[in-house]
Amino acid sequence: MSDFLSGSRALAEYTRHLRRDFHRHPELGFQEVRTAGIVARELTQLGLEVTTGVALTGVVAMLEGSRPGPVVLARFDMDALPIQEETGAEYASISPGVMHACGHDGHTAIGLTVAKLLHEHVDALSGTVKFVFQPAEEGQGGAQGMIDEGVLENPTPELTLALHLWNEKPLGWLGISNGPVMAAADIFRLRITGKGGHAASPHLTIDPVLAAAQIVVSLQSISSRYVSPLSSAVVSVSSIHGGETFNVIPQSVDMSGTIRTFEAQVRNDVIDRFYEIASNIGGAFGCQTEIDLQMLTPAVVNDPVVAEAIRTEASNLFPTDQIDEGYRTMISEDMAYLMQDIPGCFILVGSANSALGLDAAHHHPKFDIDEDALPRAVALMTSAIANYLRSV
Repeated sequence: MSDFLSGSRALAEYTRHLRRDFHRHPELGFQEVRTAGIVARELTQLGLEVTTGVALTGVVAMLEGSRPGPVVLARFDMDALPIQEETGAEYASISPGVMHACGHDGHTAIGLTVAKLLHEHVDALSGTVKFVFQPAEEGQGGAQGMIDEGVLENPTPELTLALHLWNEKPLGWLGISNGPVMAAADIFRLRITGKGGHAASPHLTIDPVLAAAQIVVSLQSISSRYVSPLSSAVVSVSSIHGGETFNVIPQSVDMSGTIRTFEAQVRNDVIDRFYEIASNIGGAFGCQTEIDLQMLTPAVVNDPVVAEAIRTEASNLFPTDQIDEGYRTMISEDMAYLMQDIPGCFILVGSANSALGLDAAHHHPKFDIDEDALPRAVALMTSAIANYLRSV
């Protein structure tokens, strides 16, 4: 295991160079052409069997150990976000309105370094590593797209692993939880239709703005009054639009947002209550309510046995780190689809450094990481994969 830590540190400049290059040239979901090209080039140079164009821009590579054995799938996401960068870093995005504000540049660089490091130790591996470089994690269905194109087949993995650089926690913290770690997310869109008219004569209209306001307020009661305090749920209305000018009551109002839960039964209960509130309150004000609700991703649920094994690896590699086995976040991740039917673990790696001003939240225009997190993540992922393929 110490070989992997020293090996990841020896490759730290390689990892950092890749990360900064990806950061400087961010690409949105399903547009990761340049990124995927670099990924394919680096993996091909290692002699791996590489498949490109999976779900448009995804890359899959196979690393075969020296002896037969199980298959481990390691996923790394590649896409950026439609955000104008404000970090001022020397490697800041050169693409207007696009930046890596979530750490996927780091994940891609980490994945390539893990492949490089495992390739150096391939004689010790009994089995296969399936490297999956995924497009469009940010709500566009990249994971499901790769599943639809067979990423979980030929061969089927026995174990799935992924990680995320995590700026909510500092360098030296690791989140390796049992059970649910990231929330299921559903997207909703509402259209509340009334009868428009002059703002001076509201009695001649059916005001959808008033109905929308009551719906927004009442939706907040779901978490506070219809979900057990021992469970978790978040209902957020994040967009609302109605009307074009000050003196006209509009014909309709559009709203959108998300529902986030960990447990399937809680999700079902929240959705049922959501429909009741939106429909009945709209009707009480004389409006018609159209509801479109779609699942974005299920919850990310770690297998307790796998998580415990990785916590052991982490303790050996980083004996002074804080290893949190109960951490949860309401942020969602479509790695959940790859983990639904296959045991796995999603690892969070603390990457913030307040002293250096590297602590902006994910999806913030000033987001950046402490790059010392990169070799740590490489070492942990490499160790987890290698020791699984040695022990089974």
